[in-house]
Amino acid sequence: MFKTLQTYKLLFFRLLAIVAAIEISIYVFKIGLLFTGIFGLFIVFLLIREMYFYVRNFVLLYDKTIASILQNDFSSDFTKHKTNNSYRELFQLYDTLKSRQNEQISKDIIYRSILNNIETGIVILQKQDNDWDIFLMNEYFSSHFNVPKVSKWKYLKNQLPSLCEIIEADDFHETKTSVEISINEQNKQTFVLQASRTEIFEKDYYIVLIDSIQNVVEKKEKDAWVNLMKVISHELLNSITPIRSICQNLQDLVEQDSLSAEDLEDIKNSVITMLRRSDHLQKFVEGYRKLAMLPSPKKEKTELSHLIDNCLQIMNPLFRKDDIEVVNSISLKRLINVDQQQTEQVIINLLTNSINALKNTVQKQILISAEAKENRIFIRITDNGNGIEKEIEDKVFLPFFTTRNEGAGIGLTLSKNIIEAHGGYISFKTENGKTVFEICLIEG
Repeated sequence: MFKTLQTYKLLFFRLLAIVAAIEISIYVFKIGLLFTGIFGLFIVFLLIREMYFYVRNFVLLYDKTIASILQNDFSSDFTKHKTNNSYRELFQLYDTLKSRQNEQISKDIIYRSILNNIETGIVILQKQDNDWDIFLMNEYFSSHFNVPKVSKWKYLKNQLPSLCEIIEADDFHETKTSVEISINEQNKQTFVLQASRTEIFEKDYYIVLIDSIQNVVEKKEKDAWVNLMKVISHELLNSITPIRSICQNLQDLVEQDSLSAEDLEDIKNSVITMLRRSDHLQKFVEGYRKLAMLPSPKKEKTELSHLIDNCLQIMNPLFRKDDIEVVNSISLKRLINVDQQQTEQVIINLLTNSINALKNTVQKQILISAEAKENRIFIRITDNGNGIEKEIEDKVFLPFFTTRNEGAGIGLTLSKNIIEAHGGYISFKTENGKTVFEICLIEG
């Protein structure tokens, strides 16, 4: 407590003064000066009293400061005491903790403001003994589900029993599911429920996120449209900008009184360029039409191995030209219920992608395999090419996105739409440095 040297000195001098005063008073009594001795004892009393209040005030200030720190109450003002070096380190500790608390409060306000402006319902529970308290409920959850900001789980359960019963059924463990909730006695709406549990500084927290299926779909659709419009505007500008520039140049040429041979050559080259860019734009629009007007599949039972053999026969000239080894390990005698023409187009698109991916590879190989599992057929096309870069993994199925100058960027998008129209899905992954495209179809 009495840590500084100055504090020790002050106490030592006070004790020294008291001892000296006592000795003098005793000596005065011995030589017979009674009244002087009494006066000396009075001085001793005053010195002891002063030392008592000095130590008392020091201890009280120390206790008050420590109590403020322990109770997280930093509203006390110790300005008048800060000039005293005896309390220097104590007030340094107080000011440091006060600054950290203010910083934490600022962060909490910012975090809560962010959570309250998110259009997703958020509830955070904190375990207290055998019960759960509501640690945080954001504005969206409270307003969207018409629930007051209650402090206990049992009160929330009274307001939203359908949600709380699902959470309790999983014993407050991690979950991801859908839940139907009726709001304001209206028809039930479907929501996505995600919940996770975590422990922080020996305190148990349970985080619940709930979002409307409609909101999720709208977000996905909005993202898809934004990405699509970026690609479309990029393609249109790439064609329209040079065409407009060429037209401006042609206008300047034809306004001349006479045309030289060089001018005629410029006109000829300009027209050729305009035709080439117009052809590109036409192909782009045709590609969009193919995606937008994809016919419904005319399904029929088709032998899987026969379908793959037909695709390989079509692609064989390209395989031989690029010296690509193709390994067809499909031995399954299975029927699949598909539109044969559309499915062959998908296989051919994937094989074409593999050919392009193998251009800079020395030992080129494409492996085709299949597996039957749970009434589904999984067709895999694997190549040992350059693979798909991490930066573009989320764009490979985006309409008109391509990394090739001559590509139209609709092959994978069209393939994805065709397979989804068949009730299946198409995906890709990287295994041991090889790119694997997988098609999942229902077995016929």
